Amino acid sequence: MIDSFKRSYPVYLAIDIILIVLSFLSAYFIKYVSIDGNRIFYDFPNPKGYIFIFAIWTLFILIAFSVKNLHCTDRGVSIPKELGKVITAVFYTSLLIGAIIFFIKFKFFSRQTYFTSIVFLNFFLGGFRLTKRLILRRLIKKGFHNINILIIGAGELGKIIYREIKKANWWGFKIVGFLDDDISGDIGDVNIEGRLDDLIKIAKKLFVDEVIVTIPIQDEKSLMVIQKARQIGIGVKVVPANIGQNIFLTSTSYLGATPLVTYKERVHHPTELILKRLFDFFISFFIFVLSVPLLLIIMVWIRIDSSGPIFFVRERIGLKGKVFKFYKFRSMVKGAESLREDLTDENEVEDGIIFKIRKDPRVTKVGKILRRFSLDEMPQLLNVLKGDMSLVGPRPPLPEEVKQYAYHQIERLSIRPGLTGLSQVRGRSDLSFRNWVRWDVWYINNWSFGLDLQILFWTIPIVLKGRGAY
Repeated sequence: MIDSFKRSYPVYLAIDIILIVLSFLSAYFIKYVSIDGNRIFYDFPNPKGYIFIFAIWTLFILIAFSVKNLHCTDRGVSIPKELGKVITAVFYTSLLIGAIIFFIKFKFFSRQTYFTSIVFLNFFLGGFRLTKRLILRRLIKKGFHNINILIIGAGELGKIIYREIKKANWWGFKIVGFLDDDISGDIGDVNIEGRLDDLIKIAKKLFVDEVIVTIPIQDEKSLMVIQKARQIGIGVKVVPANIGQNIFLTSTSYLGATPLVTYKERVHHPTELILKRLFDFFISFFIFVLSVPLLLIIMVWIRIDSSGPIFFVRERIGLKGKVFKFYKFRSMVKGAESLREDLTDENEVEDGIIFKIRKDPRVTKVGKILRRFSLDEMPQLLNVLKGDMSLVGPRPPLPEEVKQYAYHQIERLSIRPGLTGLSQVRGRSDLSFRNWVRWDVWYINNWSFGLDLQILFWTIPIVLKGRGAY
């Protein structure tokens, strides 16, 4: 999914250097150049010192971009995630250069120039990648450099791969069919073209560029498919056999000539967590201020509709088992908790830990509308401001739910719970608890600033459609 690195690297490097220099010059000129009528006034103090700092800063950014693979185009990385990588790289390098300026006591360096440079760096470097992505997506939709994919195995894992590729048409992957020895027919708009032994014939017939193997790698048939694919010179991708487990991060190393795949858990750097907290605070504060008129209307609406308190306050479990007060607008009749035992047998969520009923008789008329558009969750902005919750993360469980958790499910509590999360955008109440945990653990192990932005963008249409909300 990554474009030709050798061809693209020099181009990206040159463009980035030009944009970085443009960013620094813009910040420098804004500080030291002024216009009064038709006259231009300028004073450039300590130009050698500024050039020295800018040169080191440029080097740090280029190194950070190389580490984050920002000098190539990975089609599998979303636009928000790539922009998140840019913002994160600029943020960390800015902290580093700021520390150098402070400790070496470069007093000549203007604070205004420092902060303005950060703004321009994000604007130009992020803007270039956003423009590039939009142009590339447009070209890919027209057939530019599309890759014909043949999926080996039409079982559940093969279907998951099929659905993921179909949802992300900007990857430029075109599924031309499946091969399977035990299943026949078609899946969606794609046929099962034959058996595994037919690989060479089908690959030539359908002009296959790459195969994705979803059957166990230990299987002799899987090894046969890989050998045949290499024989005719097409690419091979293999889905790990333990993809269903809660281990998702991998790294590849070599022991002599033997490749080793290491499975590991994600360890978050403290600076990443600080950035996430700052983002949560300022965005939730901004949304809360803008939403005050709507919040007041909802409060009056609830009071008119039914008797009882406006807010529903209950204890939930947060980061590392911390108990906190969880706020919602009341969407059920007064005393709804006492009626829950009579409805236990009607729980529609698999596994029995989470309690959800599609047509819950306890929900009020106003409550149905609030739940339909998730407006009942808006008071949780206060939880985010207090630090009990984040904008994005696993949903906070009830104390009685946590008591039923298996050992591996406790990992959901290793980060702050969120207003929305990956399990919310992947199905909300329509998911079983097992799949809730699966998506939440995947989020924890793969968290990035870009992923948070992506989930927030995904949440908007899901909330408007009301999918899985009850």
